Amino acid sequence: MYTQVLDPLAGSLYWSALCAALPLLTLFVLLGVFRVRAQVAAVASLVLALALAVGVWGMPASQALSGAAEGGFYGLFPVLWILVNALWIYRMTEITGWFAVLRRSFRTVSTDQRVQGILIAFCFGALIEALAGFGAPVAITAVMLVAVGIAPLKAATVALVANTAPVAFGSMAVPLTTLAGVTGLPLDDLGAMAGRQTPLIAAFIPLVLVFLLDGRRGVRETWPVAAVAGLTFAVAQFVSANYISVEVTDIIAGVVALVAVLGFLRVWQPSEVQTERDETHQEAPAATPPVAVGAGTGARTGAGGSGGAKGGRTGLGEQAERSESGEGSALMAFAPYLIIVALFALTQIGPVKDWLATDGVTQFSWPGLEVETAAGQPAGAVTFKLEHIKAAGTVLLVAGLLTMALYRVGPGRAVKAYGATLHQLRWTFVTVTSVLALAWVMNLSGQTVTLGTALAQTGAAFALFSPIVGWLGVAVTGSDTSANSLFGVLQVTAAHQTGLDPVLLAAANSTGGVLGKMLSPQNLAVAAAAIGMSGSESIIFRKVLGWSLGLLAGFAVIIYLQSTPVLGWMTV
Repeated sequence: MYTQVLDPLAGSLYWSALCAALPLLTLFVLLGVFRVRAQVAAVASLVLALALAVGVWGMPASQALSGAAEGGFYGLFPVLWILVNALWIYRMTEITGWFAVLRRSFRTVSTDQRVQGILIAFCFGALIEALAGFGAPVAITAVMLVAVGIAPLKAATVALVANTAPVAFGSMAVPLTTLAGVTGLPLDDLGAMAGRQTPLIAAFIPLVLVFLLDGRRGVRETWPVAAVAGLTFAVAQFVSANYISVEVTDIIAGVVALVAVLGFLRVWQPSEVQTERDETHQEAPAATPPVAVGAGTGARTGAGGSGGAKGGRTGLGEQAERSESGEGSALMAFAPYLIIVALFALTQIGPVKDWLATDGVTQFSWPGLEVETAAGQPAGAVTFKLEHIKAAGTVLLVAGLLTMALYRVGPGRAVKAYGATLHQLRWTFVTVTSVLALAWVMNLSGQTVTLGTALAQTGAAFALFSPIVGWLGVAVTGSDTSANSLFGVLQVTAAHQTGLDPVLLAAANSTGGVLGKMLSPQNLAVAAAAIGMSGSESIIFRKVLGWSLGLLAGFAVIIYLQSTPVLGWMTV
Protein backbone atom coordinates (compact mmCIF):
# COMPACT_ATOMS: atom_id res chain seq x y z
CA MET A 1 0.00 0.00 0.00
CA TYR A 2 1.30 3.43 -0.99
CA THR A 3 0.12 6.33 1.18
CA GLN A 4 0.31 9.80 -0.34
CA VAL A 5 2.54 12.32 1.39
CA LEU A 6 1.83 16.06 1.13
CA ASP A 7 5.29 17.35 2.12
CA PRO A 8 7.89 14.81 0.97
CA LEU A 9 10.62 17.34 0.21
CA ALA A 10 12.43 18.21 3.46
CA GLY A 11 9.08 18.15 5.27
CA SER A 12 8.15 21.45 3.63
CA LEU A 13 4.75 21.79 1.98
CA TYR A 14 5.84 24.82 -0.03
CA TRP A 15 9.08 23.33 -1.38
CA SER A 16 7.13 20.18 -2.17
CA ALA A 17 4.51 22.27 -4.01
CA LEU A 18 7.21 23.96 -6.11
CA CYS A 19 8.59 20.52 -6.94
CA ALA A 20 5.09 19.25 -7.83
CA ALA A 21 4.63 22.16 -10.23
CA LEU A 22 7.69 21.18 -12.30
CA PRO A 23 5.93 18.72 -14.67
CA LEU A 24 3.22 21.26 -15.49
CA LEU A 25 5.72 24.08 -15.88
CA THR A 26 7.81 21.87 -18.15
CA LEU A 27 4.79 21.05 -20.28
CA PHE A 28 3.61 24.64 -20.65
CA VAL A 29 7.08 26.11 -21.19
CA LEU A 30 7.90 23.53 -23.85
CA LEU A 31 4.61 24.29 -25.59
CA GLY A 32 4.45 28.05 -25.15
CA VAL A 33 8.09 29.17 -25.14
CA PHE A 34 10.11 26.61 -27.04
CA ARG A 35 7.24 25.60 -29.36
CA VAL A 36 8.04 21.93 -29.00
CA ARG A 37 5.60 19.54 -30.63
CA ALA A 38 2.84 18.55 -28.23
CA GLN A 39 3.62 14.84 -28.24
CA VAL A 40 7.27 15.49 -27.34
CA ALA A 41 6.35 17.97 -24.58
CA ALA A 42 3.77 15.56 -23.15
CA VAL A 43 6.15 12.58 -23.06
CA ALA A 44 8.95 14.69 -21.51
CA SER A 45 6.61 15.97 -18.79
CA LEU A 46 5.34 12.45 -18.13
CA VAL A 47 8.88 11.15 -17.65
CA LEU A 48 9.61 13.98 -15.20
CA ALA A 49 6.38 13.33 -13.26
CA LEU A 50 7.27 9.62 -13.00
CA ALA A 51 10.76 10.48 -11.75
CA LEU A 52 9.36 12.83 -9.11
CA ALA A 53 6.68 10.33 -8.05
CA VAL A 54 9.29 7.63 -7.45
CA GLY A 55 12.28 9.71 -6.35
CA VAL A 56 10.62 12.41 -4.23
CA TRP A 57 7.15 11.18 -3.23
CA GLY A 58 8.42 7.63 -2.72
CA MET A 59 5.77 5.92 -4.83
CA PRO A 60 6.77 2.37 -5.88
CA ALA A 61 7.89 2.37 -9.51
CA SER A 62 5.48 -0.43 -10.42
CA GLN A 63 2.52 1.54 -9.08
CA ALA A 64 3.66 4.74 -10.80
CA LEU A 65 3.85 2.90 -14.12
CA SER A 66 0.49 1.23 -13.50
CA GLY A 67 -1.06 4.63 -12.79
CA ALA A 68 0.44 5.98 -16.00
CA ALA A 69 -1.06 3.04 -17.89
CA GLU A 70 -4.48 3.73 -16.38
CA GLY A 71 -4.30 7.38 -17.39
CA GLY A 72 -3.19 6.41 -20.89
CA PHE A 73 -6.12 4.04 -21.20
CA TYR A 74 -8.50 6.79 -20.08
CA GLY A 75 -7.01 8.89 -22.86
CA LEU A 76 -7.98 6.19 -25.33
CA PHE A 77 -11.39 5.61 -23.82
CA PRO A 78 -13.39 7.83 -23.54
CA VAL A 79 -11.41 10.87 -24.80
CA LEU A 80 -10.00 9.64 -28.12
CA TRP A 81 -13.01 7.39 -28.65
CA ILE A 82 -15.07 10.59 -28.84
CA LEU A 83 -12.65 12.36 -31.15
CA VAL A 84 -12.22 9.48 -33.60
CA ASN A 85 -15.94 8.99 -34.10
CA ALA A 86 -16.72 12.72 -34.26
CA LEU A 87 -14.11 13.19 -37.00
CA TRP A 88 -15.31 10.06 -38.81
CA ILE A 89 -18.76 11.65 -39.10
CA TYR A 90 -17.15 14.82 -40.41
CA ARG A 91 -15.13 12.85 -42.96
CA MET A 92 -18.27 11.17 -44.28
CA THR A 93 -19.96 14.54 -44.72
CA GLU A 94 -16.85 15.63 -46.61
CA ILE A 95 -16.60 12.70 -49.03
CA THR A 96 -20.30 12.92 -49.85
CA GLY A 97 -20.27 16.66 -50.49
CA TRP A 98 -22.67 17.57 -47.69
CA PHE A 99 -19.91 19.45 -45.90
CA ALA A 100 -20.05 22.14 -48.60
CA VAL A 101 -23.83 22.26 -48.32
CA LEU A 102 -23.54 22.76 -44.56
CA ARG A 103 -21.32 25.77 -45.12
CA ARG A 104 -23.72 27.27 -47.61
CA SER A 105 -26.67 26.66 -45.24
CA PHE A 106 -25.04 28.69 -42.49
CA ARG A 107 -24.64 31.56 -44.92
CA THR A 108 -28.42 31.68 -45.36
CA VAL A 109 -28.72 32.69 -41.69
CA SER A 110 -25.89 35.20 -41.89
CA THR A 111 -22.99 35.58 -44.28
CA ASP A 112 -20.93 37.15 -41.51
CA GLN A 113 -18.39 34.73 -40.06
CA ARG A 114 -18.38 36.48 -36.70
CA VAL A 115 -22.10 35.83 -36.33
CA GLN A 116 -21.60 32.27 -37.54
CA GLY A 117 -18.91 31.84 -34.88
CA ILE A 118 -21.37 32.84 -32.15
CA LEU A 119 -24.09 30.54 -33.48
CA ILE A 120 -21.84 27.52 -33.90
CA ALA A 121 -19.23 27.73 -31.15
CA PHE A 122 -21.27 29.43 -28.41
CA CYS A 123 -24.92 28.45 -28.92
CA PHE A 124 -24.68 25.06 -30.65
CA GLY A 125 -21.53 24.18 -28.70
CA ALA A 126 -23.43 24.74 -25.42
CA LEU A 127 -26.05 22.21 -26.51
CA ILE A 128 -23.38 19.62 -27.33
CA GLU A 129 -21.67 20.31 -23.99
CA ALA A 130 -25.00 19.94 -22.19
CA LEU A 131 -25.52 16.47 -23.62
CA ALA A 132 -22.04 15.09 -24.23
CA GLY A 133 -19.03 17.02 -22.89
CA PHE A 134 -15.62 15.31 -22.66
CA GLY A 135 -14.14 17.09 -25.67
CA ALA A 136 -17.05 16.46 -28.05
CA PRO A 137 -18.11 20.17 -28.31
CA VAL A 138 -14.60 21.27 -29.32
CA ALA A 139 -14.18 18.46 -31.85
CA ILE A 140 -17.58 19.06 -33.46
CA THR A 141 -17.76 22.86 -33.46
CA ALA A 142 -14.17 23.30 -34.67
CA VAL A 143 -15.01 21.25 -37.76
CA MET A 144 -18.22 23.22 -38.31
CA LEU A 145 -16.37 26.52 -38.02
CA VAL A 146 -13.93 25.38 -40.68
CA ALA A 147 -16.99 24.42 -42.75
CA VAL A 148 -18.10 28.05 -42.92
CA GLY A 149 -14.66 29.13 -44.10
CA ILE A 150 -13.07 30.30 -40.86
CA ALA A 151 -9.30 29.77 -40.82
CA PRO A 152 -8.44 26.49 -39.05
CA LEU A 153 -6.33 27.99 -36.25
CA LYS A 154 -8.98 30.63 -35.56
CA ALA A 155 -11.63 27.91 -35.59
CA ALA A 156 -9.73 25.87 -32.99
CA THR A 157 -9.14 28.91 -30.79
CA VAL A 158 -12.76 30.03 -30.94
CA ALA A 159 -14.05 26.51 -30.22
CA LEU A 160 -11.81 26.23 -27.15
CA VAL A 161 -12.66 29.65 -25.71
CA ALA A 162 -16.39 29.13 -26.32
CA ASN A 163 -16.27 25.86 -24.41
CA THR A 164 -16.07 27.59 -21.03
CA ALA A 165 -19.40 28.99 -19.85
CA PRO A 166 -21.40 25.73 -20.22
CA VAL A 167 -18.78 23.33 -18.81
CA ALA A 168 -19.79 23.38 -15.12
CA PHE A 169 -23.31 22.23 -16.11
CA GLY A 170 -22.09 19.98 -18.93
CA SER A 171 -23.14 16.37 -19.51
CA MET A 172 -26.39 17.00 -17.63
CA ALA A 173 -24.50 18.66 -14.71
CA VAL A 174 -22.19 15.69 -14.08
CA PRO A 175 -19.38 17.94 -12.73
CA LEU A 176 -21.69 19.41 -10.08
CA THR A 177 -23.30 16.06 -9.33
CA THR A 178 -19.82 14.65 -8.73
CA LEU A 179 -18.93 17.64 -6.56
CA ALA A 180 -22.03 17.11 -4.44
CA GLY A 181 -21.15 13.43 -4.07
CA VAL A 182 -17.59 13.95 -2.84
CA THR A 183 -18.35 16.92 -0.55
CA GLY A 184 -21.75 15.96 0.83
CA LEU A 185 -23.10 19.43 0.01
CA PRO A 186 -26.62 19.69 -1.50
CA LEU A 187 -26.62 19.59 -5.30
CA ASP A 188 -29.28 22.31 -5.49
CA ASP A 189 -27.15 24.68 -3.40
CA LEU A 190 -24.03 24.00 -5.48
CA GLY A 191 -26.00 24.42 -8.70
CA ALA A 192 -27.58 27.66 -7.51
CA MET A 193 -24.18 29.05 -6.48
CA ALA A 194 -22.59 28.03 -9.79
CA GLY A 195 -25.58 29.68 -11.47
CA ARG A 196 -24.56 32.94 -9.80
CA GLN A 197 -20.96 32.66 -11.00
CA THR A 198 -20.76 31.19 -14.51
CA PRO A 199 -23.27 33.68 -16.00
CA LEU A 200 -20.73 36.40 -15.21
CA ILE A 201 -18.35 34.58 -17.57
CA ALA A 202 -20.96 33.65 -20.16
CA ALA A 203 -22.12 37.22 -20.66
CA PHE A 204 -18.73 38.24 -22.07
CA ILE A 205 -17.65 35.12 -23.99
CA PRO A 206 -19.42 36.04 -27.29
CA LEU A 207 -17.62 39.40 -27.25
CA VAL A 208 -14.32 37.57 -26.80
CA LEU A 209 -15.19 35.29 -29.72
CA VAL A 210 -15.85 38.12 -32.16
CA PHE A 211 -12.63 39.79 -31.00
CA LEU A 212 -10.75 36.57 -31.75
CA LEU A 213 -12.34 36.42 -35.19
CA ASP A 214 -11.94 40.05 -36.21
CA GLY A 215 -10.24 42.10 -33.51
CA ARG A 216 -11.62 45.44 -32.37
CA ARG A 217 -13.45 45.91 -35.64
CA GLY A 218 -15.35 42.69 -34.92
CA VAL A 219 -16.44 43.94 -31.51
CA ARG A 220 -17.39 47.35 -32.87
CA GLU A 221 -19.49 45.94 -35.72
CA THR A 222 -21.10 42.89 -34.07
CA TRP A 223 -21.39 43.77 -30.37
CA PRO A 224 -25.22 43.88 -30.49
CA VAL A 225 -25.60 40.22 -31.47
CA ALA A 226 -22.75 39.21 -29.14
CA ALA A 227 -24.51 41.00 -26.28
CA VAL A 228 -27.81 39.30 -27.09
CA ALA A 229 -26.15 35.88 -27.13
CA GLY A 230 -24.17 36.41 -23.93
CA LEU A 231 -26.88 38.07 -21.87
CA THR A 232 -29.69 35.70 -22.84
CA PHE A 233 -27.48 32.69 -22.15
CA ALA A 234 -26.39 34.16 -18.80
CA VAL A 235 -29.93 35.01 -17.66
CA ALA A 236 -31.27 31.62 -18.75
CA GLN A 237 -28.40 29.85 -17.01
CA PHE A 238 -29.05 31.77 -13.78
CA VAL A 239 -32.81 31.18 -13.85
CA SER A 240 -32.55 27.48 -14.66
CA ALA A 241 -29.82 26.73 -12.10
CA ASN A 242 -31.66 28.55 -9.32
CA TYR A 243 -35.34 27.98 -10.06
CA ILE A 244 -35.83 25.16 -12.57
CA SER A 245 -33.31 22.29 -12.68
CA VAL A 246 -29.54 22.05 -12.35
CA GLU A 247 -29.36 19.10 -14.75
CA VAL A 248 -31.01 20.86 -17.74
CA THR A 249 -29.41 24.27 -17.18
CA ASP A 250 -27.18 24.19 -20.28
CA ILE A 251 -29.94 22.84 -22.51
CA ILE A 252 -32.26 25.67 -21.52
CA ALA A 253 -29.53 28.30 -21.77
CA GLY A 254 -28.28 27.02 -25.14
CA VAL A 255 -31.77 26.90 -26.68
CA VAL A 256 -32.75 30.32 -25.32
CA ALA A 257 -29.55 31.91 -26.64
CA LEU A 258 -29.90 30.22 -30.04
CA VAL A 259 -33.52 31.29 -30.47
CA ALA A 260 -32.73 34.83 -29.28
CA VAL A 261 -29.85 35.21 -31.73
CA LEU A 262 -31.85 33.82 -34.67
CA GLY A 263 -34.74 36.14 -33.82
CA PHE A 264 -32.42 39.14 -33.46
CA LEU A 265 -30.83 38.41 -36.84
CA ARG A 266 -34.23 38.79 -38.50
CA VAL A 267 -34.20 42.49 -37.62
CA TRP A 268 -30.46 43.22 -37.52
CA GLN A 269 -27.34 42.39 -39.52
CA PRO A 270 -23.80 43.82 -39.27
CA SER A 271 -23.23 46.93 -41.34
CA GLU A 272 -20.05 45.36 -42.73
CA VAL A 273 -19.99 41.64 -43.47
CA GLN A 274 -16.84 39.63 -42.84
CA THR A 275 -16.43 36.77 -45.29
CA GLU A 276 -12.64 36.61 -45.37
CA ARG A 277 -11.57 32.99 -45.20
CA ASP A 278 -8.24 33.40 -43.49
CA GLU A 279 -5.30 35.73 -43.11
CA THR A 280 -3.51 34.48 -46.22
CA HIS A 281 -6.39 34.78 -48.70
CA GLN A 282 -8.02 37.82 -50.17
CA GLU A 283 -11.69 38.32 -49.46
CA ALA A 284 -13.83 36.27 -51.81
CA PRO A 285 -16.52 38.02 -53.86
CA ALA A 286 -19.90 37.84 -52.16
CA ALA A 287 -21.46 36.06 -55.13
CA THR A 288 -18.89 33.26 -55.11
CA PRO A 289 -18.17 32.24 -51.51
CA PRO A 290 -15.11 30.07 -51.09
CA VAL A 291 -15.66 26.33 -51.21
CA ALA A 292 -15.51 24.58 -47.84
CA VAL A 293 -12.14 23.34 -46.71
CA GLY A 294 -11.61 19.81 -47.90
CA ALA A 295 -14.57 19.82 -50.28
CA GLY A 296 -12.49 19.14 -53.34
CA THR A 297 -10.48 16.56 -51.47
CA GLY A 298 -13.69 14.96 -50.34
CA ALA A 299 -14.90 14.69 -53.93
CA ARG A 300 -11.66 13.05 -55.04
CA THR A 301 -11.75 10.70 -52.09
CA GLY A 302 -15.29 9.77 -52.95
CA ALA A 303 -14.39 9.09 -56.55
CA GLY A 304 -11.59 6.80 -55.52
CA GLY A 305 -13.41 5.10 -52.63
CA SER A 306 -14.55 1.52 -52.68
CA GLY A 307 -17.92 0.08 -51.88
CA GLY A 308 -19.89 3.25 -52.65
CA ALA A 309 -23.40 3.26 -54.09
CA LYS A 310 -23.53 3.16 -57.86
CA GLY A 311 -25.51 5.61 -59.92
CA GLY A 312 -28.78 7.22 -58.81
CA ARG A 313 -29.04 10.24 -56.58
CA THR A 314 -26.09 9.11 -54.48
CA GLY A 315 -23.71 8.63 -57.38
CA LEU A 316 -20.15 9.82 -57.03
CA GLY A 317 -20.60 12.32 -59.84
CA GLU A 318 -23.41 14.06 -58.01
CA GLN A 319 -21.39 14.06 -54.78
CA ALA A 320 -18.49 15.75 -56.59
CA GLU A 321 -20.88 18.31 -58.07
CA ARG A 322 -22.42 18.94 -54.64
CA SER A 323 -18.94 19.50 -53.20
CA GLU A 324 -18.19 22.14 -55.79
CA SER A 325 -21.55 23.94 -55.84
CA GLY A 326 -22.73 23.60 -52.24
CA GLU A 327 -26.24 23.01 -53.55
CA GLY A 328 -28.44 20.60 -51.63
CA SER A 329 -30.92 20.16 -48.79
CA ALA A 330 -30.02 22.07 -45.64
CA LEU A 331 -31.85 19.46 -43.57
CA MET A 332 -29.66 16.70 -45.04
CA ALA A 333 -26.54 18.76 -44.39
CA PHE A 334 -27.45 19.27 -40.73
CA ALA A 335 -28.77 15.71 -40.33
CA PRO A 336 -25.63 14.21 -38.70
CA TYR A 337 -25.62 16.91 -36.01
CA LEU A 338 -29.37 16.62 -35.46
CA ILE A 339 -28.87 12.87 -35.08
CA ILE A 340 -26.13 13.50 -32.51
CA VAL A 341 -28.33 15.82 -30.45
CA ALA A 342 -31.29 13.42 -30.69
CA LEU A 343 -29.23 10.41 -29.58
CA PHE A 344 -27.70 12.23 -26.64
CA ALA A 345 -31.13 13.48 -25.63
CA LEU A 346 -32.39 9.89 -25.83
CA THR A 347 -29.70 8.78 -23.39
CA GLN A 348 -31.16 11.17 -20.80
CA ILE A 349 -34.67 9.70 -20.88
CA GLY A 350 -35.48 7.91 -17.61
CA PRO A 351 -35.53 4.20 -18.56
CA VAL A 352 -32.70 4.57 -21.10
CA LYS A 353 -30.58 6.55 -18.64
CA ASP A 354 -31.17 3.95 -15.93
CA TRP A 355 -30.26 1.09 -18.28
CA LEU A 356 -27.08 2.80 -19.39
CA ALA A 357 -26.13 3.54 -15.78
CA THR A 358 -26.37 -0.16 -14.89
CA ASP A 359 -25.58 -2.20 -18.01
CA GLY A 360 -23.58 0.42 -19.91
CA VAL A 361 -20.86 0.79 -17.29
CA THR A 362 -18.27 -1.60 -15.86
CA GLN A 363 -16.17 -0.79 -12.81
CA PHE A 364 -13.07 -2.67 -11.73
CA SER A 365 -9.97 -2.19 -9.61
CA TRP A 366 -7.05 -1.17 -11.79
CA PRO A 367 -4.37 -3.87 -11.52
CA GLY A 368 -1.20 -3.02 -9.64
CA LEU A 369 -2.59 -0.01 -7.78
CA GLU A 370 -2.89 0.13 -4.00
CA VAL A 371 -3.00 3.81 -3.10
CA GLU A 372 -4.57 5.67 -0.23
CA THR A 373 -4.73 9.41 0.41
CA ALA A 374 -2.92 11.19 3.22
CA ALA A 375 -6.19 10.94 5.17
CA GLY A 376 -6.16 7.15 4.84
CA GLN A 377 -8.96 6.88 2.28
CA PRO A 378 -8.62 4.83 -0.92
CA ALA A 379 -7.60 7.05 -3.84
CA GLY A 380 -10.43 7.42 -6.32
CA ALA A 381 -8.33 6.49 -9.33
CA VAL A 382 -7.65 2.94 -8.09
CA THR A 383 -11.10 2.05 -9.44
CA PHE A 384 -11.59 2.44 -13.19
CA LYS A 385 -15.06 3.21 -14.54
CA LEU A 386 -15.38 1.91 -18.10
CA GLU A 387 -18.44 3.41 -19.76
CA HIS A 388 -18.57 1.23 -22.86
CA ILE A 389 -22.18 1.59 -24.02
CA LYS A 390 -22.84 4.80 -22.11
CA ALA A 391 -19.72 6.55 -23.44
CA ALA A 392 -20.21 9.65 -25.57
CA GLY A 393 -17.92 8.08 -28.18
CA THR A 394 -20.22 5.07 -28.49
CA VAL A 395 -23.19 7.38 -29.04
CA LEU A 396 -21.17 9.14 -31.75
CA LEU A 397 -20.33 5.77 -33.32
CA VAL A 398 -24.06 5.00 -33.56
CA ALA A 399 -24.62 8.47 -35.01
CA GLY A 400 -21.89 7.70 -37.56
CA LEU A 401 -23.56 4.44 -38.58
CA LEU A 402 -26.88 6.26 -39.03
CA THR A 403 -25.11 8.98 -41.04
CA MET A 404 -23.51 6.28 -43.16
CA ALA A 405 -26.96 4.84 -43.93
CA LEU A 406 -28.57 8.25 -44.50
CA TYR A 407 -25.85 9.37 -46.92
CA ARG A 408 -25.66 5.90 -48.48
CA VAL A 409 -21.95 5.57 -47.88
CA GLY A 410 -20.93 2.01 -48.73
CA PRO A 411 -19.09 -0.13 -46.16
CA GLY A 412 -15.84 0.06 -48.12
CA ARG A 413 -15.81 3.86 -48.24
CA ALA A 414 -16.89 4.12 -44.60
CA VAL A 415 -14.09 1.84 -43.43
CA LYS A 416 -11.59 3.71 -45.59
CA ALA A 417 -12.77 7.00 -44.07
CA TYR A 418 -12.39 5.55 -40.57
CA GLY A 419 -8.88 4.37 -41.38
CA ALA A 420 -7.98 7.80 -42.75
CA THR A 421 -9.27 9.34 -39.51
CA LEU A 422 -7.10 7.04 -37.40
CA HIS A 423 -4.07 7.91 -39.55
CA GLN A 424 -4.78 11.62 -39.17
CA LEU A 425 -4.86 11.24 -35.37
CA ARG A 426 -1.73 9.07 -34.99
CA TRP A 427 0.28 11.76 -33.15
CA THR A 428 -2.78 12.95 -31.26
CA PHE A 429 -2.99 9.47 -29.75
CA VAL A 430 0.53 9.93 -28.36
CA THR A 431 -0.24 13.41 -27.01
CA VAL A 432 -3.55 12.64 -25.33
CA THR A 433 -2.48 9.34 -23.77
CA SER A 434 0.73 10.91 -22.46
CA VAL A 435 -1.08 13.93 -21.00
CA LEU A 436 -3.66 11.74 -19.24
CA ALA A 437 -0.89 9.45 -18.01
CA LEU A 438 0.82 12.57 -16.61
CA ALA A 439 -2.40 13.61 -14.85
CA TRP A 440 -2.90 10.17 -13.31
CA VAL A 441 0.70 9.96 -12.07
CA MET A 442 0.48 13.41 -10.48
CA ASN A 443 -2.89 12.61 -8.90
CA LEU A 444 -2.00 9.15 -7.57
CA SER A 445 1.44 10.10 -6.26
CA GLY A 446 0.01 13.13 -4.43
CA GLN A 447 1.72 15.85 -6.45
CA THR A 448 -1.55 17.54 -7.45
CA VAL A 449 -2.96 17.46 -3.91
CA THR A 450 0.30 18.97 -2.62
CA LEU A 451 -0.19 21.90 -4.99
CA GLY A 452 -3.79 22.43 -3.94
CA THR A 453 -3.04 22.07 -0.24
CA ALA A 454 -0.26 24.67 -0.45
CA LEU A 455 -2.69 27.18 -1.95
CA ALA A 456 -5.22 26.38 0.79
CA GLN A 457 -2.80 27.67 3.44
CA THR A 458 -3.48 31.30 2.57
CA GLY A 459 -6.22 31.81 5.20
CA ALA A 460 -9.16 34.10 4.43
CA ALA A 461 -7.44 35.10 1.18
CA PHE A 462 -8.05 31.55 -0.03
CA ALA A 463 -11.31 32.79 -1.54
CA LEU A 464 -9.10 34.53 -4.10
CA PHE A 465 -7.18 31.32 -4.82
CA SER A 466 -10.14 28.94 -4.68
CA PRO A 467 -11.01 29.19 -8.41
CA ILE A 468 -7.29 28.93 -9.22
CA VAL A 469 -7.24 25.49 -7.56
CA GLY A 470 -10.12 24.41 -9.81
CA TRP A 471 -8.38 25.96 -12.82
CA LEU A 472 -5.24 24.00 -11.99
CA GLY A 473 -7.22 20.76 -11.69
CA VAL A 474 -8.85 21.17 -15.10
CA ALA A 475 -5.60 22.30 -16.73
CA VAL A 476 -4.01 19.04 -15.53
CA THR A 477 -6.87 16.60 -16.14
CA GLY A 478 -8.82 18.33 -18.93
CA SER A 479 -12.05 17.61 -17.04
CA ASP A 480 -14.12 19.72 -14.65
CA THR A 481 -15.56 16.50 -13.25
CA SER A 482 -12.09 15.16 -12.45
CA ALA A 483 -11.03 18.48 -10.90
CA ASN A 484 -14.09 18.41 -8.64
CA SER A 485 -13.32 14.85 -7.60
CA LEU A 486 -9.74 15.85 -6.89
CA PHE A 487 -10.18 19.14 -5.05
CA GLY A 488 -13.81 19.26 -3.89
CA VAL A 489 -13.10 18.01 -0.37
CA LEU A 490 -10.01 20.22 -0.16
CA GLN A 491 -12.14 23.29 -0.88
CA VAL A 492 -14.69 22.39 1.82
CA THR A 493 -11.97 21.61 4.37
CA ALA A 494 -10.23 24.93 3.66
CA ALA A 495 -13.56 26.74 4.00
CA HIS A 496 -14.17 25.30 7.46
CA GLN A 497 -10.60 26.13 8.54
CA THR A 498 -10.82 29.73 7.34
CA GLY A 499 -14.44 30.47 8.25
CA LEU A 500 -15.49 30.86 4.60
CA ASP A 501 -18.67 29.54 2.97
CA PRO A 502 -18.08 25.91 1.85
CA VAL A 503 -20.76 26.12 -0.86
CA LEU A 504 -19.10 29.24 -2.30
CA LEU A 505 -15.64 27.67 -2.45
CA ALA A 506 -16.81 24.28 -3.70
CA ALA A 507 -18.79 25.92 -6.50
CA ALA A 508 -15.80 28.15 -7.30
CA ASN A 509 -13.70 25.01 -7.81
CA SER A 510 -16.02 23.98 -10.62
CA THR A 511 -16.71 27.40 -12.13
CA GLY A 512 -13.07 28.50 -11.94
CA GLY A 513 -12.06 25.20 -13.44
CA VAL A 514 -13.92 25.86 -16.68
CA LEU A 515 -11.38 28.57 -17.52
CA GLY A 516 -8.56 26.03 -17.48
CA LYS A 517 -10.17 23.76 -20.02
CA MET A 518 -9.14 25.84 -23.03
CA LEU A 519 -5.43 25.30 -22.34
CA SER A 520 -5.55 21.73 -21.08
CA PRO A 521 -3.09 19.82 -23.32
CA GLN A 522 -5.65 17.10 -23.94
CA ASN A 523 -8.18 19.64 -25.26
CA LEU A 524 -5.49 21.42 -27.28
CA ALA A 525 -4.73 18.09 -28.94
CA VAL A 526 -8.43 17.50 -29.65
CA ALA A 527 -8.77 20.96 -31.24
CA ALA A 528 -5.62 20.59 -33.33
CA ALA A 529 -6.71 17.19 -34.59
CA ALA A 530 -10.23 18.41 -35.36
CA ILE A 531 -8.91 21.07 -37.75
CA GLY A 532 -6.48 18.62 -39.33
CA MET A 533 -3.39 20.34 -37.92
CA SER A 534 -1.95 17.93 -35.36
CA GLY A 535 1.30 19.43 -34.12
CA SER A 536 -0.09 22.96 -33.94
CA GLU A 537 -0.94 22.65 -30.22
CA SER A 538 1.80 25.07 -29.18
CA ILE A 539 0.44 27.75 -31.51
CA ILE A 540 -3.10 27.30 -30.22
CA PHE A 541 -1.79 27.27 -26.64
CA ARG A 542 -0.22 30.69 -27.07
CA LYS A 543 -3.45 32.04 -28.55
CA VAL A 544 -5.63 30.93 -25.62
CA LEU A 545 -3.19 31.33 -22.70
CA GLY A 546 -3.75 35.07 -22.24
CA TRP A 547 -7.53 34.70 -22.34
CA SER A 548 -7.49 31.86 -19.83
CA LEU A 549 -5.29 33.75 -17.37
CA GLY A 550 -7.05 37.09 -17.89
CA LEU A 551 -10.53 35.65 -17.38
CA LEU A 552 -9.28 33.67 -14.37
CA ALA A 553 -7.81 36.78 -12.73
CA GLY A 554 -11.07 38.70 -13.11
CA PHE A 555 -13.14 35.75 -11.96
CA ALA A 556 -10.93 35.19 -8.89
CA VAL A 557 -11.60 38.77 -7.81
CA ILE A 558 -15.35 38.19 -8.19
CA ILE A 559 -15.20 35.05 -6.01
CA TYR A 560 -13.20 36.93 -3.40
CA LEU A 561 -15.77 39.74 -3.38
CA GLN A 562 -18.55 37.16 -3.01
CA SER A 563 -16.82 36.07 0.21
CA THR A 564 -17.06 39.65 1.52
CA PRO A 565 -20.01 41.98 2.18
CA VAL A 566 -19.39 43.65 -1.20
CA LEU A 567 -20.92 40.77 -3.20
CA GLY A 568 -21.93 38.54 -0.33
CA TRP A 569 -25.58 39.12 -1.20
CA MET A 570 -25.04 36.93 -4.28
CA THR A 571 -24.32 33.77 -2.29
CA VAL A 572 -26.88 31.03 -1.64
